[in-house]
Amino acid sequence: MTTLAPVEVDGFVVRAGFIDDQAYFATGEGAVVLVGSGQQEVRPHKGGLLAAEETPDRKALLTSGDDGRILRLASDGSFELLAERPRKWIDMIACGPSGAIAFASGRTAWVRLADGKENEFNHERAVGGIAFAPKGMKLAVGRYDGATIWWANATGKPQELPWKGAHLGVTFSPDGKYLVSSMQENAMHGWRLSDMQDMRMTGYPTKVKSWSWSVKGRYLATSGATAAIVWPFFGKTGPMGQTPLQLGTRGDSLVTAVACHPKEDVAAVGYADGMVLMCRFEDNAEVLLRRPGKGAVSSLSWDNAGIRLAFGTEEGEAGIVSLM
Repeated sequence: MTTLAPVEVDGFVVRAGFIDDQAYFATGEGAVVLVGSGQQEVRPHKGGLLAAEETPDRKALLTSGDDGRILRLASDGSFELLAERPRKWIDMIACGPSGAIAFASGRTAWVRLADGKENEFNHERAVGGIAFAPKGMKLAVGRYDGATIWWANATGKPQELPWKGAHLGVTFSPDGKYLVSSMQENAMHGWRLSDMQDMRMTGYPTKVKSWSWSVKGRYLATSGATAAIVWPFFGKTGPMGQTPLQLGTRGDSLVTAVACHPKEDVAAVGYADGMVLMCRFEDNAEVLLRRPGKGAVSSLSWDNAGIRLAFGTEEGEAGIVSLM
C-alpha cells in the first residue's frame, strides 16, 4: 500500500530528496523546504537557486545560485558559506570524496578541498557538466567536442576524451570504469576509460536530462523517451551490443525524471504530465505512485531505506510517497 503526502512549495522544484532522513525540496525561487517532524522553509540565497546536490553521506545539501554563493545546508535549516564568486551564476555543483566540492560557471570549473584550498580549471568553451569519480580525486568536465578529466587536487596534464558535439551532464559509473555524458543532440555518449572505447547511445526523441545508476551500478536509467531507457553496464563492453530495457512505456507522455531504488532493481519514473510509476527491471511490473498533475516531474529521489520517494514538478507540486 502506498500513501502520498503533498508538500507545499513555491515554484519549480530543482531538487527533491533526503538529508539526515529528512525530506527537502529546493526550488528555483530560492527556498528550501525541509520536512521532518514538522515543516520549515529557509532561503539561503539572495535570489534564485540554480543547483543543489546532496553530500555523499546525505547529511547535508549543497546549493548554488545566481548570487554566486555556494552553501552547505544542514537538516536543521542552518547553513554555511563554502565559496563565493560575486556576479557569477553558479549553475553546476558536484560533491566529491573527503569533503571536496566542485562548481562551475561559464568556461571555468573550481574545486574546493576540505581544507578550503581552491583549484581552478579553465576551458576553451563553456562547461556543460561536472562530476567527481567514485574513487580518487578526479573531476570530469563535459564540454564542446568531448570531456576532460582533471586531477582535482594536483597540477598535471588532464585526460582528454574527444567526441564531436556539445556534451552537457556527465556521470561516472559507480565502479569508475565508464564516463557517460548527455549531449545537446538527442543522444548520450560514453567512454570506457581503460582503453578510451567510445559508446554511442542514440534513438532518443528528446534530450536526456535525468539519469540514475541502479544498485551495484549494473544499469543506467535515463529520461528522454516515452519509456525509461535503462542501459546495461555489466559485461566487458558495457551497453554496446546489448539492448536497453524500456520501463513504464507510455504513448502519450515523455519520461522527464528517473530514480533507481537503493536496494532493488526497481526505478521510479516521472513523466511530463506529472505521473509517477514504480517499475521493476525483471518483468516491467508497474505500480502507480502518483496520478498526473499540473506539470512535468522535475526531480525524484528515494530515501536510504527505499521506503519513501520525494518528488517535485516544474509547476511547484511536491510530495512524499511512502510504500508502507
